[in-house]
Amino acid sequence: MSLMTLLQQAHHGQGLSQLANQFGMNETQAKQLSELLAPTIGQAAKEKAESGGMQDLLSSLHGEQQRSYFEDASQAAAPTGQAQGMAFLETLMGGHQAPKEIASEAAERTGIDLTTVMQFLPALAAMLQGGLQKEMPDNTIENLMGRFSGADDSGGIMGMVGGFLGGGNDDGQGPDLGQLSRLLDADGDGSPMNDILRKVMR
Repeated sequence: MSLMTLLQQAHHGQGLSQLANQFGMNETQAKQLSELLAPTIGQAAKEKAESGGMQDLLSSLHGEQQRSYFEDASQAAAPTGQAQGMAFLETLMGGHQAPKEIASEAAERTGIDLTTVMQFLPALAAMLQGGLQKEMPDNTIENLMGRFSGADDSGGIMGMVGGFLGGGNDDGQGPDLGQLSRLLDADGDGSPMNDILRKVMR
């Protein structure tokens, strides 16, 4: 299952259309933006993990209250939801400038007003964050964080990250992030925004 498939399940299957309504777009525009942005967010999460930021990634998914952004699009679109989503993006991309540049590129590619995209992007990120949290409850995340924090610097962390990116370690020595890794791997590599992402991520 890809991140787009996950989004299509949000708000009882109405998440993207509800986000579109919140920002004065039609459903086609919301889908067009989502197909650009969702795999870009997934790729940013993968690159965050690969660069040693697995703890930060897991920490950002901790907190079951985030599920409300997945279950109710109006909460994702509200100021608190947008702030949550922007914080998630900044964690993944290394600051506030990268999400702005991603939004600018998406606006240029779709012809949708930049101001609208700048509101839609963090709301979409919050919705995705809530969906990923739903796939990985807090007790699972806490267990994984404990195992990552216990890994040594001689290769333990990177071995676990390798297991994460591959869907789990075959030898059973590292944590298997299962559904999360499959979600992030499913469509990120094919994102047309990847070149921009690599330029702006720090």
